[in-house]
Amino acid sequence: MEGPDEFPVAPLNQVLTAISDPIRLEMVRRLSVAGDKIQCSGLYEGISRSTGTHHFKVLREAGVISRVVEGHVVSQRLNELALEQRFPGLIPSLVAAANAEN
Repeated sequence: MEGPDEFPVAPLNQVLTAISDPIRLEMVRRLSVAGDKIQCSGLYEGISRSTGTHHFKVLREAGVISRVVEGHVVSQRLNELALEQRFPGLIPSLVAAANAEN
């Protein structure tokens, strides 16, 4: 593994803004449910690769996810521990609400 691409968890307003987009919320939901890293293509459908890349960037810069590169495989992982330490209960609450809507 070449290592993760990590940003610190941003202030609450930036985290909430990043997650407020329905596509990004679904990405976070999938990562949370999986409990592990997921290859980029497994986190979205119905949008272009460049649009997916933009959404990953927004989530990464807010410290919500990290990019993990293993050889030629790029995956994303949820920064659950850092988010839970900074904003206890935030991600589980958002994921539970998203699951209830699906």
